[in-house]
Amino acid sequence: MADQINPYKDSELGKKQQVEQMFDTISGNYDNLNRMISLGTDQGWRRNVLKMVTDTQPESILDIATGTGDLAILLSKSNAKRIVGLDLSAGMLEVGKEKVKALGLQDKIEMIQGDSENLPFQDNTFDAITVAFGVRNFETLEKGLAEILRVLKPNGIFVILETSVPTKFPYKQGYNFYMKTLMPLMGKLFSKDQKAYEYLSESAKNFPYGETLNGILRTVGFKNVKHNPQTMGVATIYSASK
Repeated sequence: MADQINPYKDSELGKKQQVEQMFDTISGNYDNLNRMISLGTDQGWRRNVLKMVTDTQPESILDIATGTGDLAILLSKSNAKRIVGLDLSAGMLEVGKEKVKALGLQDKIEMIQGDSENLPFQDNTFDAITVAFGVRNFETLEKGLAEILRVLKPNGIFVILETSVPTKFPYKQGYNFYMKTLMPLMGKLFSKDQKAYEYLSESAKNFPYGETLNGILRTVGFKNVKHNPQTMGVATIYSASK
């Protein structure tokens, strides 16, 4: 089980409630700051996720921890008839709903508030499930993954896009400097919740990645587990099936 890192160390709330509070607080400027922090590379990673999903020709897709809907909107380029974006944060969802409305995608994308560890869907509902930069925010990683396995159809595809840590010199050293110093500084300068970006940095550095996360996925019950590092290993795309 992954070590639990919470956004607000002095809070008596559980991680789930803290994560919801954190994203509600930063939802207004999350998109712009996220682009700045990732230097825009996150958009290319999402396009790689889109290709992996569309290659399986799903009719229904669930995007968990959808946030402001970036990946759900991108997935609308697929032939899927139904796309559901689910998130804990009402604030993030409101931003996402406005984006969906502005693009005229209300008939294809449904944005709902929900808990990744207690998904409001029947078994074997979705052909494809995605999570972009969200699994490290699960309160209990294994429980969230087990819920995803439950609602995924047999032979359906599950794709995770998540931060990881480069292992080769000098990328590892540069990554550590960036995550420890520059990312929290940008959060401090441009966000009203400095602790949120300290948490995002700390959780990114400490979350299991590569073969460690592959092993967790297999233990939960996923098969055909693979991972593909992105941009010298600062992020990784994982794929698995049921």
